[in-house]
Order: sequence, then C-alpha cells, then structure tokens
Amino acid sequence: MWNEFKKFAMKGNVIDLAVGVIIGGAFGKIVSSLVADIIMPIVTILVGKVNVSDLAYGPLKYGIFIQSIIDFLIIAFSIFLFIKFLSRFKKKEEEVKVVVEIDKKEELLAEIRDLLRAEKDFSK
Repeated sequence: MWNEFKKFAMKGNVIDLAVGVIIGGAFGKIVSSLVADIIMPIVTILVGKVNVSDLAYGPLKYGIFIQSIIDFLIIAFSIFLFIKFLSRFKKKEEEVKVVVEIDKKEELLAEIRDLLRAEKDFSK
C-alpha cells in the first residue's frame, strides 16, 4: 500500500497540482493586498471618503463582501489571462509536432503508383 501511495504521489499531475495550489495561495495573498491596500483606497476616494470594508448594515458587513468579490474578479481574470497565454505555446508546440511519418511499404507503393502513372501518361 505504501508503494502504491508513493507511485500516486510522485506522478507528474499530483506534483503539478500541489505546486499550483501553493502558488495559487501566494498569488491570492498578493491580490488581496492589492485590493485592500491599493484598489479599495482609490474606490474610497471616489465614493467619498468612506472605507468600503467598514460598510455594514447592523451585523451584516457587506463592505468586506464587496472587497472579497473584487478579489475574486481580479484572481479569475488573472488566471484567465495566464491560461490564455499558456494555450498559445501549446498550440505552437502541437503545430510543430504534427509530422506525418509514412511507412516504408506505403512509400514504396506511392513510388510504384507514380511510376505507373508516368508510364501510362508516356504511352499515350
């Protein structure tokens, strides 16, 4: 059972997923700081000197919710751009990898066909 777990844990997909989760967590912190420390103060100035995270209706703190929505939108848009950027490289790799390999038999048959066509055209 331990060996099966090691095989599973060492597969490329699992390691890639773990790296993605770690980088995603760090990226989430960066975006949260961007929203809380840069974007929301600008929004506060535009709205009229109201701290958005302090907005509340009784116990409902909808300002923090608005800030979380902005976090999500920025992260989702960044991931969209990153995936779009990576897909360009994958398409180029796929285009380069498309090489038609002809079997020796097929190559010989094609030569025979071409010779027969040439002979047929010559005899006319």
